[in-house]
Amino acid sequence: MSLTELLLRPLGASSARPLVTHYDDALGSRIELSGATLANWAAKTANWLVEEFDVEQGDDVAVELPAHWQTAGVLLGIWWCGGHVVGNGKGAKVAFVGPDSGVSEAANTAVVALDPLGRGLGSKVEEGTQDYLSESRLCGDDFAPMLPIDGDTPALLGATVDEVLALAKSRAAEHGIGPGDRVLSTLDWGLDPALPDGVVTGLLAPFAVGAHLVQVTGSVADKLPAHRTAERTTVDLG
Repeated sequence: MSLTELLLRPLGASSARPLVTHYDDALGSRIELSGATLANWAAKTANWLVEEFDVEQGDDVAVELPAHWQTAGVLLGIWWCGGHVVGNGKGAKVAFVGPDSGVSEAANTAVVALDPLGRGLGSKVEEGTQDYLSESRLCGDDFAPMLPIDGDTPALLGATVDEVLALAKSRAAEHGIGPGDRVLSTLDWGLDPALPDGVVTGLLAPFAVGAHLVQVTGSVADKLPAHRTAERTTVDLG
């Protein structure tokens, strides 16, 4: 079973409840996604990767993006179709990059607009790139891998599905994150040469135990107390 299914399937009947709240303090934006909505974005991403780029299990897919609700959808989509997330586009089948990054060294470049409302790039698509948000939203809302994804399939910087899930659960325990917690995190999700603490602790650990993630980017220190109060958070990361 894919890492995405292992993370999202336990939500079951509660998938309509909020799973991620994303604040971008630099833009003054807030968006909330349920488990069902995030799964929908992940499914569209997985379908797009398979249909447009022929991504198969074990293929390298680079993610060069900040912590963002769209990045969560990208990562879950890659893992759902069995892709191997790496931090650099060189040699990758596809690279997901931000709107100001230009053309990647990967075979294909998917530009993520990072617009708070999910709008695509419009007429600003650079030659040699594709507009992820505009194009993936045309794909199906459900996804099923062509072949079962085994636990020893590479998922994140060489670590397997089983290893990443086990580490996420371990990090959740270390930080006292449990089911029903509301976790405020300012951790970045950038991918380092080693297994990245930001992605595993700041994104996957809350998901692995059924906690709600309140992710703050562009954080302004004097706004964090208000976020904690408004979101009734119970655990801090970062």
